[in-house]
Amino acid sequence: MAEPRGTARDPEAVSRFVEHFAAQLVEAGLPRMPARVFAALLASDTGLLTSAELGGQLKISPAAVSGAVRYLAQQHMVSREREPGSRRERYRVHGDQWYEALTNREAVIRRWEDALREGVTSLGEQTPAGRRLAETLAFLEFVEKEVEAMMERWRAHREERFGRG
Repeated sequence: MAEPRGTARDPEAVSRFVEHFAAQLVEAGLPRMPARVFAALLASDTGLLTSAELGGQLKISPAAVSGAVRYLAQQHMVSREREPGSRRERYRVHGDQWYEALTNREAVIRRWEDALREGVTSLGEQTPAGRRLAETLAFLEFVEKEVEAMMERWRAHREERFGRG
């Protein structure tokens, strides 16, 4: 699934962007290979590449592509699809990948909140550790409500700017 014909692209410029953006993602905590694969998918016009295309573009092994895609799929940053009429898989990054990734994080935050509630009960809210856990819980509850409101504003902003997706 090569890029559409007629699209003027400087492969070196694309490669520089991919590596630069991947480095920023690594700096933020994403593992290196998933960061590179994600940046390559993001930089492709179709948002869709096969394992062979990713391996060739990034000069990495099929195993590295597989591990990176597995990680990205778990984070809801890419999806896997079967190539029609083939057993080959291709990988897609969606326009709303950030929304999906953040929404997935909300579920993680809720599990942390549950664990913190249990910790506050176990340690006692009046102990120094219990107060620290209660403050952490209050922070996460605040963040969860703010993220929820922010996501609503994002949906409205996205629709206004880009139309229905």
